[in-house]
Amino acid sequence: VQLQASGGGSVQAGGCLRLSCVASGRAFSRYSMGWFRRPPGKEREFVAAIRWNNGNTYYADSVKGRFTISRNNANNTVYLQMSGLKSEDTAAYYCAAEVGGSKNLIWQRTYDYWGQGTQVTVSS
Repeated sequence: VQLQASGGGSVQAGGCLRLSCVASGRAFSRYSMGWFRRPPGKEREFVAAIRWNNGNTYYADSVKGRFTISRNNANNTVYLQMSGLKSEDTAAYYCAAEVGGSKNLIWQRTYDYWGQGTQVTVSS
């Protein structure tokens, strides 16, 4: 499985961006998908996830109410709609795929495949 993330850029605080991640293969509908980010000088952290079978979504407290994860199985894409962006959202954002049906989608080690990062920079 190959993952290609895009949509990053520079935006002012309060602005919006939508990240996309396209997955290769024909089994995308059976993958749970997650977004993680690595702020400058910090460890990579969980942002959001969406479960493959029931569409349940999960968010880090820091983004709850501002970010929305969604997916389109017809075009093998998962999205992260980000609004109300803050300077602390500045990070490299990574998408990831979990193919084994794991229950815990918050742990990085759950995920089997990772895309390259896409940079989001929020200026205040």
